[in-house]
Amino acid sequence: MVLLGTIVNGLAIIIGSLIGTKLRNIPEKVKVTVMQAIALAVIIIGVGMGLKSENFLIVIGSLAIGAVLGERWDLEDKLNRLGKWLELKTGAKEQGSFAKGFVTATLIYVVGAMAIVGALDSGLRNDHAVLYTKSMLDGFSAILFTSTLGIGVLFSAFPVIIYQGTIAVLATQITQFVPQEIMDAFIVEMTATGGVMILAIGLNILGVTKIRVANLLPAILVVAVIVSLLSLI
Repeated sequence: MVLLGTIVNGLAIIIGSLIGTKLRNIPEKVKVTVMQAIALAVIIIGVGMGLKSENFLIVIGSLAIGAVLGERWDLEDKLNRLGKWLELKTGAKEQGSFAKGFVTATLIYVVGAMAIVGALDSGLRNDHAVLYTKSMLDGFSAILFTSTLGIGVLFSAFPVIIYQGTIAVLATQITQFVPQEIMDAFIVEMTATGGVMILAIGLNILGVTKIRVANLLPAILVVAVIVSLLSLI
């Protein structure tokens, strides 16, 4: 089943979030320290991913063009509005933090090599090992995120399912059109570009910056275009 890994990943986030709701009575200073620790770990992950680039000019160009597109489409605001709409529909009590939890968790779970590589493996080889591993990581982090950011984290499971599921389904046909060397180059530069975004998420969690990371998401598509164009040269 092509979507098995994606479904397991979504369920892991939901289950982790439900467990996290039972840990809401943690003292505030403990929550702050836990979030700071998570932020530092996210930053290290982002740095590690960013350093994997074999041509950092692709990363820079993709982020610059992606930022222009993201700001034009105002993706960050749209995600926040979706979070606030879900907040109203669910009657969540933590006003304001619901949208923050939804947006932060969505970006962390969607922006990364494991999401794309895992979905590609599911579609190309019906191998869900990467997404199973991601499920364990996402499920555990969902416990921590929900205990500090609120129930909005749970709803990040749905963008994850849609995003990874779409990639997995498209991957069943992708080998007919995309040579393996181009796919490999895309994954490397996409990983580095996603790493920069994850670094920004970590800095945002720490409160050091207020980078509109969602507005950088089009950079992933730009990477694909640039890598494809360079392969023709």
